[in-house]
Amino acid sequence: MNTMLFTRFNLHHGGMENQAPANAVSTNRSGALTRVAEAVPPHLWFGVSAVFHYLGPAFAVLLFPVVGVLGVAWFRIASAALVFAPVTRPWRTFRNSSGRERALLLALGACLAVMNCSFYLALDRLPIALVAAIEFVGTIGVALWGLRTGRNLLAFAVAIFGVALLIGAPASTAADGQVPISDLPGLCWAFLNGGLFVLYIILGHRISEGGASGGVERLGAAMTAAFIVATPIGFLQALEAFGAPLLVLAGIGVGVCSSVIPYVCDQLAMSRLPRASFAFLLALLPATATIIGVVVLRQVPSAGDVIGVLLVMIGVAVHKPAPNPSPASDGKDP
Repeated sequence: MNTMLFTRFNLHHGGMENQAPANAVSTNRSGALTRVAEAVPPHLWFGVSAVFHYLGPAFAVLLFPVVGVLGVAWFRIASAALVFAPVTRPWRTFRNSSGRERALLLALGACLAVMNCSFYLALDRLPIALVAAIEFVGTIGVALWGLRTGRNLLAFAVAIFGVALLIGAPASTAADGQVPISDLPGLCWAFLNGGLFVLYIILGHRISEGGASGGVERLGAAMTAAFIVATPIGFLQALEAFGAPLLVLAGIGVGVCSSVIPYVCDQLAMSRLPRASFAFLLALLPATATIIGVVVLRQVPSAGDVIGVLLVMIGVAVHKPAPNPSPASDGKDP
């Protein structure tokens, strides 16, 4: 719910330095999740992630009126942390990590917490297709920064034009009438979410180094950190829903659909797909968001909306991530 575009940030340089015993490293790399990741084509894992990346948030939108935007965000993060904890044992991951690794896990946790809150605050004001499109402008922009080519410049310009079309559209038809596009606070939250999505991609690849099992364990630790960050933000709003068990179950369901399934699938895919391949597949996500918006939220796009989404998809598909630096350039042993 969320990939390898940019060597400018040197994703593999300074990666996780495992402080656990050698046999623990071997266990991580040959763990059950790693075997599962290798048994199924990585494109299938990406496909599952692509569906749930926006399906869960679409269900979350339906809960906003009764639970509150930040309350739903808290349920998403808290339920994901609760599901991950007994499986990944985050306390053990933090204990066995170096100071640098702990800083990475805490950074990813803070990123997830703020990204999810800003994402939901944007969805409360804007159609899901527009919020999804804005997420990917940043990924192309960072690729352009890391590899200044005519191809990336064209991709960035096309994607920007697509987003401009989406923002300039008067409205998207929704179940209860019109959803205004020109909402400045909503756009601010959407662009903040887009920037944090870039950071999630970078940090997500960092923790996926060494295999899917280790990546998911680190993801569980990061989700615990996200829970700690999100609690002061959304717990009081979520607390009002605790008197209605069905709302609590719905909030937990949103968390599983939004964070557990797509983030685990991301790790399973990231552990096997090259950054360039993952970057190309990202072009499917704006279309996924648009389709889910129609089916779940009845946000029917106009012709201009469809053209805008297609332009963003073309930009994501055309852009080229910077090549990986060689191990020698890292100043480290391969």
